[in-house]
Amino acid sequence: MRVMPNLFEGKIKESSIFLNRDIMLPSYTPERLPFREKQIEEMVSVLSAAVDDHKPDNLFLYGKPGTGKTSCTRHVLNQLDEFVRAKGLAVKIVYMNCRHYNSKYKVLSRIVQGLYPDRDFIGYSGTFIYENLLKYCKENACRLIIGLDEIDKTKDLDELIYALTRANDELQNSSISILGISNQLMFKDRLDPRTKSSLCERELVFPPYNAEELRAILKDRVKMAFKPDVVEESAINLAAAIAAQESGDARTAVMLMLRAAEIAEQGNHSKVTDKEVKKAKERVEEEIVMDMICSLPEQQQLVLYAIARLTTDKKGIKKLSNEECVLCSGEVYDEYRKIAEKVKASSVSIRWFQEYINELEMYGLLLTTNSGKGFRGHTRLIKLGFDGEKIRSILEKHLLA
Repeated sequence: MRVMPNLFEGKIKESSIFLNRDIMLPSYTPERLPFREKQIEEMVSVLSAAVDDHKPDNLFLYGKPGTGKTSCTRHVLNQLDEFVRAKGLAVKIVYMNCRHYNSKYKVLSRIVQGLYPDRDFIGYSGTFIYENLLKYCKENACRLIIGLDEIDKTKDLDELIYALTRANDELQNSSISILGISNQLMFKDRLDPRTKSSLCERELVFPPYNAEELRAILKDRVKMAFKPDVVEESAINLAAAIAAQESGDARTAVMLMLRAAEIAEQGNHSKVTDKEVKKAKERVEEEIVMDMICSLPEQQQLVLYAIARLTTDKKGIKKLSNEECVLCSGEVYDEYRKIAEKVKASSVSIRWFQEYINELEMYGLLLTTNSGKGFRGHTRLIKLGFDGEKIRSILEKHLLA
């Protein structure tokens, strides 16, 4: 009987392009973070209070996706952890992404599990877990720093922040500090007034990168990830220019170069040129958009889903200025409230609805304009910036599953 060869036989081969492909992945944290020296210095200044056995201020980082917030946070917290371990200081660091730990209970459970790695807290009440958090801080007289990436993904965020900040009232020789990261520039304005008053936060904004900065970042990565002289200079320039024009997002630039290299390798080419970058552009745009949609807070997802649903159901104004499925903000708001009720989520006021529309437009997911003559009253016209069917499909999996 003839033995069939393994499906993966012959797939192991030396790349003609890559030295280390992992360096081009989003999960990679570079040792050097150019153009973020000011932000890193500010973060170190705030967190260094823990080294002197004082409570660091709560620190919140804001900025669009791909502006270096997560990379800088990981880098600084890794450096701090390395330093306090070497010096034997009573500083403890717990870091997590709230996309995965998206409730007060899950966040507190993750924190306490990190503090007591040999114990199992599955199934215990939130009160018991919270009491163990306080117990650890008191018994170890430690400065606990909690890094919460994508903090706005936490469903009961007010309760979480209030619990963590008010815990300090019960701690004498120890403390809890929050390092929160959000893509949402209006994030703090959505918090309950009592939560905001308990934060005493420091804020740091990460601006988008410009084309020259993205070019330098790409050159650094290319030098480490690719074999010498494989990537043409013009390809680096084009990828940087595209990313700067689209969003100022370093992840977009890096992903463009990664996909372009994969296209070159699949075609058995020995060089990555402008041609491969142009081919990669459409694929990367879709990947970035879909990832962005998945990372939006639930309320923004509900608003975007209402727009996608009305668009794909052809409910909008037809053929307005040669465009199809242009929507009035009023009908979108009505649809959003119906969907929120269906998924048992609270709906926001028309003021916050308009803020969500502004942010979705800032991310390039929507296009809006004010109505002109021919409309009764004054309204805002809304149109999707990407394929409605794809957006609807991915949000239905998130919201209706």
